[in-house]
Amino acid sequence: MKNILLIFVFIISSFAIEQKFLEPEDALQQSFKKKENKLIIQLKLGEKIYTYHDKLKVLIKKPNTTNSINIISKLNLPKAIFYQEMNVHFKKLEIEVPYSLLKNTLQSDIYDVEFHYQGCSTKGLCYPPMINKISLDLSKINTLDKLEKLNIIANKNTQTKDTSDFNESDLITNSLKEGNLLLILASFFGFGLLLSLTPCVFPMIPILSSIIISASQKKQITASRGFFLSLVYVLSMSLAYTIAGVLAGLFGANLQVALQNSYVLFSFAFIFVVLAFSLFGYFKIEIPSSWQNKINKSNDKKNKQGVVGIAIMGFLSALIVGPCVAPPLAGALIYIGQTGDALLGGLALFTLSLGMGVPLLLIGIGAGKYMPSAGEWMNNISKIFGIFMLAIAIWMIERVIDPNLSMYLWSFLLIASALHLNSFKHIIIKLLSILILIYGIISFIGAISLASNIFNPLEHFIKSEQGTSFKSNTLIWTKIKNIKELDLAIQNSSKPIMLDFYASWCVSCKELDLITFKDKEVINKLSQFTLLKVDVSENNAQDKALQKKFNIVGPPALIFWDTNNKEINQARIIGYKNPKDFLAIVNKYFK
Repeated sequence: MKNILLIFVFIISSFAIEQKFLEPEDALQQSFKKKENKLIIQLKLGEKIYTYHDKLKVLIKKPNTTNSINIISKLNLPKAIFYQEMNVHFKKLEIEVPYSLLKNTLQSDIYDVEFHYQGCSTKGLCYPPMINKISLDLSKINTLDKLEKLNIIANKNTQTKDTSDFNESDLITNSLKEGNLLLILASFFGFGLLLSLTPCVFPMIPILSSIIISASQKKQITASRGFFLSLVYVLSMSLAYTIAGVLAGLFGANLQVALQNSYVLFSFAFIFVVLAFSLFGYFKIEIPSSWQNKINKSNDKKNKQGVVGIAIMGFLSALIVGPCVAPPLAGALIYIGQTGDALLGGLALFTLSLGMGVPLLLIGIGAGKYMPSAGEWMNNISKIFGIFMLAIAIWMIERVIDPNLSMYLWSFLLIASALHLNSFKHIIIKLLSILILIYGIISFIGAISLASNIFNPLEHFIKSEQGTSFKSNTLIWTKIKNIKELDLAIQNSSKPIMLDFYASWCVSCKELDLITFKDKEVINKLSQFTLLKVDVSENNAQDKALQKKFNIVGPPALIFWDTNNKEINQARIIGYKNPKDFLAIVNKYFK
């Protein structure tokens, strides 16, 4: 499996090698020049290279201090060109900084001047934010000749990556560019372990468990056999993430998004329904015996039977069941897109997926060790996992159906499950069935009241201080469809702004809505903001343009602006954050 992965990423990377890009020092040649009573900042751009107008900064500060002042708004800048929905500069940029402006701003003779900028290639690559620094002593400057003779440039121009503007995913992208290979892979494996604790992986647990249950009905499952089956599933899942990620990074396509349409989701949900009824014992899913004999003869090992089916299930599950975007995944995709290095990016994604699959491997070992022998217990367990299969089917299609309809489906499943579990003789299971039945009835009542949240079925009956209200405390969002609407909303806002990239099929997006944005402290904090939301579920041209504008690989993503309509890149949030972590980030940049 690993050899196949290496061959794949090698082939993909061979295509990327054909796309040659200039090195940063060749693409963006920056220099300082002295002319009479001015400092001239020159930025010579390579062919098909441009720089963002809103990324330009000229900061001045006194030496050995941290507080700096951005004077870019006080300078006469060349007129920008509107390119791909952004104001940019091509070819050559020259900025004049009068010494008088420096003196009037800080009332000093000695200054540190920093020039911040970021460039991109029209071929699709963006360079990291860069800074150049220079120190000036104006008390020693009278004429241009004296300036040259005294050599008041205290430090040589240094070009470094400005990590102060980096957010979490940017830092991960930067670490891929500069880090050690083994350290990178170890870090991404650790990221995967953390992601394994998120809802992205949870739906795969009953899928893998049902596979092991089905296999155990044919013969006794050992720990090694359970580990082997789960390993095949995890490797296939990892391969799917890697292929989808490499393609997304190289070509800007998101295979997971393409698979989140109603036709695919309903088809896959139907498969889970069929699997559920198979686990209920209505029929068995088996290939013809003549085919089985041929497979057994060709493999010479019975323990390889069904491996192809498990691999296919793992591959499809990763793409359809778990479409999550988190900072490590976003960082790897941005790295692949910017550098074309599909080999390193693909390996990083593969080790990330392996980390995500560790709980699944443990389940495989445990199932093999603790799986009861064949009999009535096994049949009951199979039926329980059949219920899980139906739950996954509903969970999948609720992304594309009316939320209220999904409430009815959940309530019917809960009530039916409770009635089924009540037939069990074990007292604990009977008590559990009663609790499930009560919640199912409550959910049905909630569905009648047009509720849409299975975790809060009585949301329309919450009591407020004024009495019974049919609306709980919620945030007010303005929907944004395109860049023009976004720019207008930003211009008209006198408050800080938060833009939420959302999709109906995005698990982490729903976590944000149901947990983080329902928290009282979060609501109080965000009430001070202008809240904008863009739904990229359809992934149409306008959705892609908005995501491209902010270099977003997929939802959820939260973008922030201050009261001066300046984007605060460091505050950008990719993936789910619980209320505590969310408030820690927001409070850091918005007091």
